[in-house]
Amino acid sequence: MQTKAITTAHQTTVLVLLVAFFLLFGPFINVYANECVVCHVSSVAHLNKQHQFAQQTCVACHHGDESASSESVAHKGLITSPGNLSNAEQICAICHPKHVRGVTKGPMHTGKHIVRTTREILQPDFQHQSGSFQQLGHGLADSMLRKQCASCHLGHERKRQQPDAVTDRGGGCLACHLNALPGNLHPILTRKVEDARCFGCHSRSGRISMSYAGLAEVDTIAAAYEPVSLAKLPDGRLVQRMNPDIHHQAGMACIDCHTGSGLMNLNTGKTTNRVDISCSDCHANNNARLTIDNWPQQHQSMLKHIPFEASNNQGFLQTSSGTPLIHIDTSKDTLLLYPKLGGTPKPIPTAKHTHLPRFNEHEKLSCDSCHAQWIPTCLGCHMHYDEEGKQWDYAEQQFTPGVWHEQRWNTGSGPTTLGKTDENSVDVFLPGMIMTLDHPDLDNSRFIRRFAPISPHTTGSARTCAACHHSSTTLGLGKGKLQDTKGQIRFDPEMEKLVDGLPADAWTDLHQQNFNESSYPRPFTNHEIEQIYRALPH
Repeated sequence: MQTKAITTAHQTTVLVLLVAFFLLFGPFINVYANECVVCHVSSVAHLNKQHQFAQQTCVACHHGDESASSESVAHKGLITSPGNLSNAEQICAICHPKHVRGVTKGPMHTGKHIVRTTREILQPDFQHQSGSFQQLGHGLADSMLRKQCASCHLGHERKRQQPDAVTDRGGGCLACHLNALPGNLHPILTRKVEDARCFGCHSRSGRISMSYAGLAEVDTIAAAYEPVSLAKLPDGRLVQRMNPDIHHQAGMACIDCHTGSGLMNLNTGKTTNRVDISCSDCHANNNARLTIDNWPQQHQSMLKHIPFEASNNQGFLQTSSGTPLIHIDTSKDTLLLYPKLGGTPKPIPTAKHTHLPRFNEHEKLSCDSCHAQWIPTCLGCHMHYDEEGKQWDYAEQQFTPGVWHEQRWNTGSGPTTLGKTDENSVDVFLPGMIMTLDHPDLDNSRFIRRFAPISPHTTGSARTCAACHHSSTTLGLGKGKLQDTKGQIRFDPEMEKLVDGLPADAWTDLHQQNFNESSYPRPFTNHEIEQIYRALPH
């Protein structure tokens, strides 16, 4: 039997959904003609296979009255943008209940990790209160979240259907699955999510969408000192071309690695990792292989999307949380990845312990520790709150009193910085906040220095040993001259010191340790820096 055939269990699931659909919308279909298409004659075109039922009943998604002959009656109760999370529960969830439930509770909607971290940094007395973008107060931290950060969450309403890679925000299900607007025809809804759908939100903060494509944001001052070829994004940001991620160079899209289960929060309770996939899932997967005969019930619908002919006993890779990787063919000597957006199958190189020198000494390092080529950097920021004036509040969807002003400088790119995420893990960090904060609730200006762990999406060939062991930037000291002078390690920084005594681009130094060594994440201690530096002879 070939995998193109749908299993009995899947047929049962489809039947149940069809019965539920016709119980809800059957009266409209059986009794009335669909008068919507009289005016919207071209709107039924471009519906994908799964949504072609809507050619007969527009109210299934848009509500309103499709039996009416006047516009005012037909449009009463009309939902112009089905898929916004404000209406997804009553529309999309009829056929996709677990997806809507997962997305609604997931981090791309709630922003709970951003809320927790921002409160922890800016308003520590408030950090332990549970919060999300849907539960923001009006204190210092939440005010900044309301007016600077909350536009990217999926609950942000999409009110116009004009997908734009740079400026698009929110839209619930539409944020990912609305790919194109072909003239006056119906918008194209698809499971083949293009990279442009990720760019609007993920080109901010950690900037992983930009980094993946080989773009590093630079400010006008930095650009004046670096006479390089620059481009400008539609929102005015200047970018410098860098080495793109090796997966991007190979023609892989974001969804080739990021699974639907991970993106839509469908593995809740199975893993504590917000990301459903790791490098080893493709390059060194030792998990048990799935076959058609032991296919998980919750993933039955994936069977019809396997892009190659496969027998019942063929093994499929799965992530550590159990998501099948249906686009990877394991039947050949070399694993082949079939790009989900189409294109030539890509061979997947196998990572073995033997490819890493002195594996035992490096077993704590993440793959990014060696393979990330560069990170985006922002080394200066001033946030000032002005009680005068009004600014758009993304939580309330209106202008409210108070304005946050932001000034940034020293925005660019540089070598990765390493640190410890826990006792047994070393990973890549970037300067998340090197910021001066002014607010009426504060007696004085507050200086904040915070480095954050990141998967930078700049994967390439492994760095040389010296690029880590003898790099002051990698060790968290910033740019400068690091050397062993008469048995003592000395460092002369390039950048001036700021109010906390550290150079502008540093996370730590050789003389002071302003952190708890048993608290993570953290930079390397003086002892660890010396160990790393001396492990490689000059």
